[in-house]
Amino acid sequence: MNTDRATRRGRPGYDLPSLLAVAVAVFNERGYEATSMEDLSRRLGITKSAIYHHVASKDELLRLALDRALSGLAEAAEEAAALDGRAIDRLEHLVRRSVHVLVERLPFVTLLLRVRGNTAAERRALDRRREFDHLVGDLVRQAAADGDVRPDVDPAAAGRLVFGMVNSLTEWYRPRGGLDAAAVADAVCAVAFDGLRGRAAAPPP
Repeated sequence: MNTDRATRRGRPGYDLPSLLAVAVAVFNERGYEATSMEDLSRRLGITKSAIYHHVASKDELLRLALDRALSGLAEAAEEAAALDGRAIDRLEHLVRRSVHVLVERLPFVTLLLRVRGNTAAERRALDRRREFDHLVGDLVRQAAADGDVRPDVDPAAAGRLVFGMVNSLTEWYRPRGGLDAAAVADAVCAVAFDGLRGRAAAPPP
């Protein structure tokens, strides 16, 4: 018997961040509830005991993954709230930073947007998402009161539509697709704040 191999058996072959990245990929592919620790063990190529060296349970993996997405959005919200100036400018900053968070943490935000509140970790994540949504709604209402949002669009609907566009990136954005985060943020803000219709050419003098 190879004693060296036996000694190494079950030792963690991943650090926590890389283990978490693989777990999130499997959760997104199979669904959290349909994924077992055995599934994760097979994908990682390590024993379940090696996974438990890092986390106590599958639920802890979910909590850590959702926190990875939510912490980025919380940082973006804090930045926007701390800015001086008009609400419309703070809203645009929040949209741009949220796009960057989504691009940089795409698998984690994808998982966040799929949770339905079936576990304690998911319910906690949904509560934190609602706090973010409230900030967005407040910014849109302030911008409307300042006269910077057209009056024929309901502020709550406007906020949902803008961030619905941001969140849609989880469905189509691919990191190797030729667009970096800055280019995507520019495109989202151009559509959200300027509209798609091109300005008519000025008539000749």
